[in-house]
Amino acid sequence: MNKKKKWLLLLVATILMAGCTYYETAPGVYATTPASTFDRSYAAARGAFEDQGVTITSEDRSAGVVHGSRNGIDLIADVRTQADGSVRVAFNTSGATAKDPELINRVTQSYNRRMGR
Repeated sequence: MNKKKKWLLLLVATILMAGCTYYETAPGVYATTPASTFDRSYAAARGAFEDQGVTITSEDRSAGVVHGSRNGIDLIADVRTQADGSVRVAFNTSGATAKDPELINRVTQSYNRRMGR
């Protein structure tokens, strides 16, 4: 093969190789979508009820409300997204709270554990 053909072949191969691109995910960058803060907080509030033996009587996820009861004590978990994007969770009790005055504290502790606090 003469020199001119070799250079031409090398030039064509170089041009073809330049057109090949390989994209790799950068280290530390992941495509998975994390659960929203609201979803995580709602699930933790619901799970906290279950952890403490509270029977869930009704729930409305779109409103962020879970109702439950245990031994005559009614509990409500209220999960709200605030204007700044943070989530506020409030637990309230009513009824025969004297039967188990620490129930709300245990539910709150279970919630915090589930949230990693």
